[in-house]
Amino acid sequence: MESVPHANTNLRRAPVQQRSAERLARILDACAELLDETGYEQLSTRAVAVRAEVPIGSVYRFFSNKRALADALALRNLDSYAERIAARLAAIAADDWRRAIDAVLDEYLAMKRSVPGFAFVDFGAPAPDEDPADDANHRVASRLAELLCEHLGRTSDEDLLRTILVCVEATDALLKLAFRIAPAGDQAIVTETRVLIQAYLARVLD
Repeated sequence: MESVPHANTNLRRAPVQQRSAERLARILDACAELLDETGYEQLSTRAVAVRAEVPIGSVYRFFSNKRALADALALRNLDSYAERIAARLAAIAADDWRRAIDAVLDEYLAMKRSVPGFAFVDFGAPAPDEDPADDANHRVASRLAELLCEHLGRTSDEDLLRTILVCVEATDALLKLAFRIAPAGDQAIVTETRVLIQAYLARVLD
């Protein structure tokens, strides 16, 4: 069972007791499983409650609707992604930024291929975000900038954050293409994506 994000603004009420936190995690797990089975459009809070084996009121205690539920799952995915990247970076030399970027891409691919619901909700719900300034790719870029700067011993600034955001947007588009071509991601497109991103980042990280 995945851990629950420490700060999730999509929750109506944050879990206080361990039992409540476990119930929330079960609800999110059920949401992820159902996304793989039915997709986002057919997802319902009632189906999530049945799968999680909790009263429907328990779902509404935390979430106002399925969009809030999917957003919470997306934030949990981002927390998990950051934790996995940090673990990978711990085994990489601080001056080897190319291996660090490979780790960032490889971990995304691993989650895409194995994490329930990730194909439909990776770091943002499919429905349009109400606040474009805080969309999924901005959140991912901000988290990656923190992780990479800490690992590489650099100071984040506006130029670096913008560069990473461009990489995230480009990678997002290219990997969507890769997974449209092949269920596990077309390897040739993935390789080209890796070359493109590293060449672009070399301007600021070399």
